[in-house]
Amino acid sequence: MPGPPESAGTVADMSFTSGASRPSAADHATAQDEVASICQDLLRIDTSNYGDGSGPGERAAAEYVMTSLTEVGLDPELFESAPGRANVVVRLPGSDPTRPALVLHGHTDVVPAAADDWSVDPFGGEEIDGLLWGRGAVDMKDMDAMILAVVRQMVREGRSPSRDLVVAFFADEEAGGRFGARYAVDHRPELFEGATEAISEVGGFSVDVGGHRAYLLQTAEKGIGWLRLVAGGRAGHGSQVNTENAVTHLAAAVARIGAHPWPLQLTPTVHALLSGVADLTGLPFDPEDEDAVARLVDALGPAARFVGATVRNTANPTQLSAGYKANVIPGSAEAVIDTRFLPGHEESARATLESLAGEHVRIEDIHRDVALEVPFSGDLVDAMVAALHREDPGASVLPYTLSGGTDNKSLSRLGIVGYGFAPLKLPPTLDFSAMFHGVDERVPVESLRFGVRVLDRLLATC
Repeated sequence: MPGPPESAGTVADMSFTSGASRPSAADHATAQDEVASICQDLLRIDTSNYGDGSGPGERAAAEYVMTSLTEVGLDPELFESAPGRANVVVRLPGSDPTRPALVLHGHTDVVPAAADDWSVDPFGGEEIDGLLWGRGAVDMKDMDAMILAVVRQMVREGRSPSRDLVVAFFADEEAGGRFGARYAVDHRPELFEGATEAISEVGGFSVDVGGHRAYLLQTAEKGIGWLRLVAGGRAGHGSQVNTENAVTHLAAAVARIGAHPWPLQLTPTVHALLSGVADLTGLPFDPEDEDAVARLVDALGPAARFVGATVRNTANPTQLSAGYKANVIPGSAEAVIDTRFLPGHEESARATLESLAGEHVRIEDIHRDVALEVPFSGDLVDAMVAALHREDPGASVLPYTLSGGTDNKSLSRLGIVGYGFAPLKLPPTLDFSAMFHGVDERVPVESLRFGVRVLDRLLATC
């Protein structure tokens, strides 16, 4: 891992090479006024993360964040884990300093976008028919913009959060956080001193359940295991009989793992979600019945993509590599498996994979990270639910498990309990979940305006 000394950035040494405009600091500007333009500015900064260090990095976006915060009188710190891999953190004193601090965090990197696949320039930040289009509009520059807009408004109005608020914008989330949240936790833990809870992405958005609007508050995340399968064998001529062919060993292992029927396993969070869906729809709920569970998952509409992957462990082959010539049997062959395990099931999932891989294939870790699960209860959860209800009375709020992962995994190393809460009231016809890492990401401007109202209320009361 490259690791030059961390560096603090100041406004004086910043230059805007991205083409993004500076946010306005007009006294009359509110979070609702600013959030769309801030989001557009961020979308126009290419922060593609290819996972191999070849991307442009997050420095330009971090500089934009720095200017957004310093412009209203805050004193944030910018530090790099490697050249261009920039993170920004600032602490706002709360009205009650005796309470533990809250971390409000986002990431500024995005997954790459193939422009030819998109209807618009993925880094154009266009507004079309009331929606902002661009890579990161859903994951997660929409939430970044809401955080910046709300914090700027609070400072301009001279209001303090209810408790100390640590606002962080991390690099590298899309590749596991090695240069972002994980680096900050390992090398700058003092920045999060006194914090016990955190709020970030992929939760708080609305879905239509049987004609009833419900918000999914993320209280759990599956664990991550990116694994390399390495098969050994006897190298030789392609014309010869070879019963120790590494490619054959690997192909059999990949086929077994890819076709394995992982059993239904409902964690407390998933159980609570499906129970809530049953109450809203009138559908029966039997946690032992695959068909009953499937019907409840399907009732979540587009969000079923997320939820359907959280009722069991998963393991998907994603990469294959072997050989260098058509007539040469290689001595080794490799594959990559993306495994996601439920909270509390990592050891059993790994044992299953070892058995499926077989005696000729060994498993190596590429990247592993923990699964998380916290109760759908407590003062912070109550405050999030209340903030949503103030803006959308009568809506339901249900817990759910994220099939992917967030930077809350890294913060958990400091004992910080994390939730996913990027509040968005969405049109029921918008296939929001399909746009995570998908083509033509877009978010309604009115959803952003709703989000800043909820977030502002939450920070004043939580």
